[in-house]
Amino acid sequence: MIAALLGAAVPMPLAAQSHPPVQGTVALEGTMTKFYRGVNALVVTTVDGAEHVYHFAKGLVVHGGKASGPQPLEALTPGAKVVVHYRIDGGEESVEEIDEGLKIAEGVVVRFDRRHKRLTLKRGDGTTETLPLTDRAVSEANGVDDAGGVNVAVYYSDEYGHKVVHYVRKTP
Repeated sequence: MIAALLGAAVPMPLAAQSHPPVQGTVALEGTMTKFYRGVNALVVTTVDGAEHVYHFAKGLVVHGGKASGPQPLEALTPGAKVVVHYRIDGGEESVEEIDEGLKIAEGVVVRFDRRHKRLTLKRGDGTTETLPLTDRAVSEANGVDDAGGVNVAVYYSDEYGHKVVHYVRKTP
């Protein structure tokens, strides 16, 4: 009986209480607070005020910059809006891709074609536009139904005269 009581009083191991690890990459939108070139780290503040420190993964890709790797980040000033695509590995958030300087469009998804990597967006003025998506935008578009009807904000860049969506976020 004493053993049973002690077993009930001792908490489960921390690993058993934690959530399963995140699979794939996760995207976070926020503002760049500080860039530490010497340690290859970036501090991003989210809309709720939380600060996250990210370390760069090998092969970091920066969209909106002129080169790959951390060099384009040196041009960012504190307060610049960014979307950080990261992977959690051993408790450390490792950045694989950063989007900066993207334009934003809002509307309702008419169709989300994951197979062909396209999203048809109906804007507030009634116009529709079909936009190509990056592989990462397709894989991270959680909660966006293929049939549409979801309000979203799409973050896109102008690549050689064509809009390319890098991030899709559900909106209220």
